[in-house]
Amino acid sequence: MRIGVLAGVFAVAGVLAWAAARLWTSVGTAPSVPLAAPIVLALIAAILLATALSIRTRLKAQRTRVQGAKGVDPLMAARAVILGQSCAYVSALVSGMYGGFGIHLLQEGLEYGTHQTQAVYALFAVLAGWAVVVAALWLERVCKLPEDKGDPRAGAR
Repeated sequence: MRIGVLAGVFAVAGVLAWAAARLWTSVGTAPSVPLAAPIVLALIAAILLATALSIRTRLKAQRTRVQGAKGVDPLMAARAVILGQSCAYVSALVSGMYGGFGIHLLQEGLEYGTHQTQAVYALFAVLAGWAVVVAALWLERVCKLPEDKGDPRAGAR
């Protein structure tokens, strides 16, 4: 997973959401940011973090050959990586959308109480979204296989 691609998804989604919010506001009232958005994103980040910690602990016990340690099924680790990657991409997209909408709210002005509340929800949604990205990147790093130093193709990947 490349950070540049995630940042690009975030930026493009932010610009499109900003433009859509401006267009929507010119026609009527802009949509609102639900309170559940940052909460759900934070829950996803917590689940990814718990998964990474669990796999990391099990891999460490397996490497140090702890008696009775439960190993990590390679298929489960691969599924965890895919879950993390999909969550990261969707989270970058959703965070960009809420970021663009938040920028639109800042440009409109925060004199209305609803604009202030919506801007705070959008900010927390962006922060929680990037927490999902960070947790997913760490999960991917935890599940990465160690490099084989004797393999001449190791650097070519």
